[in-house]
Amino acid sequence: MTTQLRSTLEPVLQESTASMVADRVREAIATGDIPPGAQLGEADLARQLGVSRGPLREGLQRLTQEGLLLSYRNRGLFVIEMTAERVRDMYVARQAVERAAAEQVHQRGPVEAGTELLEVIARMEAAGSDDEAVADIDREFHERLVELSESPRLAAMNATLMTETRMCLNALKATYASHEARVEEHRAIAQSFVDRKPRLTDKLLVAHMRDALARLRAD
Repeated sequence: MTTQLRSTLEPVLQESTASMVADRVREAIATGDIPPGAQLGEADLARQLGVSRGPLREGLQRLTQEGLLLSYRNRGLFVIEMTAERVRDMYVARQAVERAAAEQVHQRGPVEAGTELLEVIARMEAAGSDDEAVADIDREFHERLVELSESPRLAAMNATLMTETRMCLNALKATYASHEARVEEHRAIAQSFVDRKPRLTDKLLVAHMRDALARLRAD
């Protein structure tokens, strides 16, 4: 017997134009193609994206709600700037999410997770002096760490931080004394999972976040 639903469900639709606009602009902000502090012109964006003003405005409204755009009356929309306070607050949130994720990973299967993260680090090492590739793999490492917690809520929280994280990673490119230093910081975190040392993982994550924040402030 087919169950009769009390409410009518809407058909599943393909991704909306507004959603695609939000994705494209979000990516451009993350990569620096649209730089921090830039004013967004609706006419130019509509032309470049090949969309009408309606879905464009809806997409940009989504980014405003996410905190990536600021709306000023009679002035327009502007990309956020990663001020010292915003960067600090973002790293506070990232630290909370990743420490919670690491705790879950140690409970679920740290050796397997650590081994997978070490494979990510091997690719980071192989990237050599390609700063863009290293930054991408750096982000992948932290995204995967959270995903390995198998917590949908932590993953969702982390996703909202990723664009600002990528903006910061672009700024971090020139702050490491050597490529090897960046690799070794991440390798130590991955190895602590393999070694089943949750306290060490937690200590290394806190130190890693504080180090990144100090580098950004000194830049």
